[in-house]
Amino acid sequence: MFKKILIANRGEIALRVIRTCKEMGIKTVAVYSTADAESLHVRFADEAVCIGPPSSSESYLKMSNIISAAEITNADAIHPGYGFLSENAKFSRLCEEHNIKFIGATGDMIDQMGDKANAKSTMIAAGVPCVPGSEGVIVDFEDCEKVAIETGYPVMLKASAGGGGKGMRAVWKPEDLRDAWDSARHESKAAFGNDDMYMEKLIEEPRHIEIQIVGDSYGKACHLSERDCSVQRRHQKLTEETPSPFMTDALRKKMGTAAVKAAEFIKYEGAGTVEFLVDKHRNFFFMEMNTRIQVEHPITEEVVNYDLIREQILVAAGVPISGKNYFPQMHSIECRINAEDPYSNFRPAPGKILTFHAPGGHGVRIDTHVYAGYMIPPNYDSMIAKLITTAQTREEAINKMKRALDEFVIEGVKTTIPFHRQLMDHPDYVAGNYTTKFMEDFVMK
Repeated sequence: MFKKILIANRGEIALRVIRTCKEMGIKTVAVYSTADAESLHVRFADEAVCIGPPSSSESYLKMSNIISAAEITNADAIHPGYGFLSENAKFSRLCEEHNIKFIGATGDMIDQMGDKANAKSTMIAAGVPCVPGSEGVIVDFEDCEKVAIETGYPVMLKASAGGGGKGMRAVWKPEDLRDAWDSARHESKAAFGNDDMYMEKLIEEPRHIEIQIVGDSYGKACHLSERDCSVQRRHQKLTEETPSPFMTDALRKKMGTAAVKAAEFIKYEGAGTVEFLVDKHRNFFFMEMNTRIQVEHPITEEVVNYDLIREQILVAAGVPISGKNYFPQMHSIECRINAEDPYSNFRPAPGKILTFHAPGGHGVRIDTHVYAGYMIPPNYDSMIAKLITTAQTREEAINKMKRALDEFVIEGVKTTIPFHRQLMDHPDYVAGNYTTKFMEDFVMK
């Protein structure tokens, strides 16, 4: 087992990893930018190393600084959390070159699944259902037109190196294809330094449902059931729940089997998610694979009583998994609390938190790194807390979430608490009747 783990991340996920490491008797090293000197992950780690100025490119994305921090503290493993370098093949290989265990996927696995066009062809070979469309990267606009006709409109253009909705364009008719092709490539090039595109059939009334998987270094994988992530704004998730109100037992088993098949086909090691689009007829199609822990992993932990960070560490240390699949025993909902103003088109609202009162009680969990007096920097993602409620039924979990949101007091900055409180009363959400288009018609009151 590892003696000391460096957490190459910040905020709530860094603190989340530190907590599990402490429970396992493993020493921890926090890294931080100058903007994060007062963050709780710095305070609660055994050691902390400043790795640069506020800019991510000069701190949390600066591989040489993170490797140096690991070497001077004698850390024998690095946990990347999510975002930043968690799905960076070069960083995974760099850790290996320095004899530091990367607690995540190997460079080859990230290469195989990180590029969306490559991932799709891999999944077709594995026998996992995929959305009809191009078999790989589209060569040029002439090829794009041909694939669109073969696939049938409407279609979705996607950046091969994409994420967070960048480089995506829905095209409903042939005369709009050229503009979509040019603008998607331009956006992708600016965001990822890569303008490779691929195309898929646009799935109408889709739900975004992901399956949590864990694979070990012996080629064995298991799944921990699904999470419904369909409530999104600009392809960014706002709230998640498990089990999905749209799911049936038969579909759950089918999607779980497909996800395990995908993981075992590539001999996946670590925690990851296989993400699917599910249409209104409950046909499901592979979308992408995330080779890291997810922001929304706590709801899975709550319904199956399973520490996913602990499992990541055990798998990285060479411990085999049981191979048993897990199914939800309760219902859990997560609301992402962001420092954004929901009444002003979710505009980011960094600043100083003056008052902070966290909700509590049975079935309420909060993952956060902030407190009264904490200064939210403008340099990073705006998420400042995750509020999770768990109960025997979905109705009870929603009622518990309403109560917890009413108790949650953050003053000094605008947050998305009012949005989530209104969401919990929305008749379509309460009925479980929502798709990825839900937010297009949502209006704050």
